[in-house]
Amino acid sequence: MGMEIIGKFEAHLGYDGVMLGMPDKTYHLEFTQQAEKFPLPEPTKENLLVLYYDNEDDYKRANDRFKNAGIGAVEPENPYWKDKSVTYEDPDGWRVVLFNGVYNP
Repeated sequence: MGMEIIGKFEAHLGYDGVMLGMPDKTYHLEFTQQAEKFPLPEPTKENLLVLYYDNEDDYKRANDRFKNAGIGAVEPENPYWKDKSVTYEDPDGWRVVLFNGVYNP
């Protein structure tokens, strides 16, 4: 998706984490996990991380990164996402939607 590791930590009060951000670092995502593993609920097909692209070239590049990594698109559960975005699923069943456009409530 074009994100870079902008920070990480290990064994901080029982947690490890990594922060991923776009090159300008205006926004970032932080993923954490407990050192002691506990069973977690399975994701549904509607547990989504949605990224909106207001630039067609950036949208295409993001999709190309998935394709070049050998990750194919999956059918979205919600028909709203069809024909305006592409949905991908990781090996654990979590989904990412790349949306071609901006959010308009």
